[in-house]
Amino acid sequence: MTITEENFESVVLASPVPVLVHFWAPWCGLCRRVTPLLNRFQQEWSGQVQVIGINADENLKLANLYRLQTLPTLLFLDQGKVVQRFDVLRNRDECMRMLDLLMRRYGLEAGFAKSAGLLDG
Repeated sequence: MTITEENFESVVLASPVPVLVHFWAPWCGLCRRVTPLLNRFQQEWSGQVQVIGINADENLKLANLYRLQTLPTLLFLDQGKVVQRFDVLRNRDECMRMLDLLMRRYGLEAGFAKSAGLLDG
C-alpha cells in the first residue's frame, strides 16, 4: 500500500497498533540500505507494529509537518502521536539496536537485534 498525504490519517494516525514511519527518498543511499532491515523488523513484530514507508519527495506536506531535516527519518507513533523520533542513523547495526531497545521499552521482545548477534544476553 502506498501511503500519501491523502490516506496518512486513516492508515497511520488511526492505526490500532503502533506505527514505525520511514521517511525516505529514491536518491538517499542510506534509505535504500535501511529498507531491508525495516522489512525484517516488520516480520519480527508482525501484528504488533506496522512499518510504513513514505517517499518524502512525493509527500512534502508530511515532510514539512514532521519537520524532516535528514533522511532517512524514522518516527514511532502510538495512538497517532510521535513517541520516538530517529533523525540520525549512521549505519544498519545502529538502526537495529535502536529498534530493539525501542521495542523492549514497549514490552515486546522478539529479539530483533539479539537474533542478529548485536546485543548481549
